[in-house]
Amino acid sequence: MQIGCSAPSSGPLIGPDNLVRIAQEAEMLGFDYVTVSDHVMIPTSIASRYPYSDSGEFPSGAAAERLEQLTAATFIAAVTSKLRIVTSVMVVPHRPAVLTAKILATLDYLSKGRLTLGIGAGWCEEEFIAIGAPPFADRGVVTDEWMMVCKELWTADAPKFDGKYVKFSDVLFPPKPVQQPIPIWIGGESNPALRRTAKYGDAWYPIGTNPQFPLDTLNRFKAGAAKLRGMTEKAGRDPNAVGLAYRVSSNPEAQPKGTVDGQRKLFSGGAEDFVGDIKALSEAGVTSFDFGMFGPTLDATIANMRKFRDNVVAKVR
Repeated sequence: MQIGCSAPSSGPLIGPDNLVRIAQEAEMLGFDYVTVSDHVMIPTSIASRYPYSDSGEFPSGAAAERLEQLTAATFIAAVTSKLRIVTSVMVVPHRPAVLTAKILATLDYLSKGRLTLGIGAGWCEEEFIAIGAPPFADRGVVTDEWMMVCKELWTADAPKFDGKYVKFSDVLFPPKPVQQPIPIWIGGESNPALRRTAKYGDAWYPIGTNPQFPLDTLNRFKAGAAKLRGMTEKAGRDPNAVGLAYRVSSNPEAQPKGTVDGQRKLFSGGAEDFVGDIKALSEAGVTSFDFGMFGPTLDATIANMRKFRDNVVAKVR
């Protein structure tokens, strides 16, 4: 079982000293990985629906200072030695395909093989427009092609590609990533996300609180996992080749206990509830869990991490 926590990429804790302290504390406390989120810029007017709130509105604080995800991930890798870094998630179409492949290969190479690539197709059309990304309507096709480009560049001695958006040949691309392959976790809960996971993902990496595709009870998650297994088999892959990860946005006590269809909502309540949920989901095949533990200050965040280690992690390992 792997258990991770979030590293700040926006808000008041993104200063370099804070980021170093949180990452090194996570490593010292025995967390397996830290997650780093991805937004290049936040438009001031957003009509696109945010998937993870009931209202569809992007959370408050969007105007906060933000770090670029892959730069921050490389910074974290440089100040740690064992901690894995999970992009949670990288919006694939936001960056050019070949440049993305080079940055990720460099990160894996310099970290000695500690990158896990969490990916998504994106949800904010206004951000796509602002940064000059490919058309938002094409984001699914673009995501899949970009990943095919990455795999070709990471593995082939004489890489070549002839796609709709990317074409190259007669090029060299060393150094290759240390990991062959870099693990790819597919974020998202929709049918396209499941199809993408079934096609080439190493793990499915949902958040349980998407109101449109909720995975917030044990039965709902099991149903989603069973659907994924069927789609994976239909795609011609061994269903057991695709792992299961689960992202939780809050820490104990942040969400009061609630029920859905007679079942308690996952990861609501206190530490003992979290322990039970981790054990139940582990029995359902989940092998990686990560949690948001930010407090209003650095000291509060470190306190949350230590409390979580003592009250939750120590009881599930």
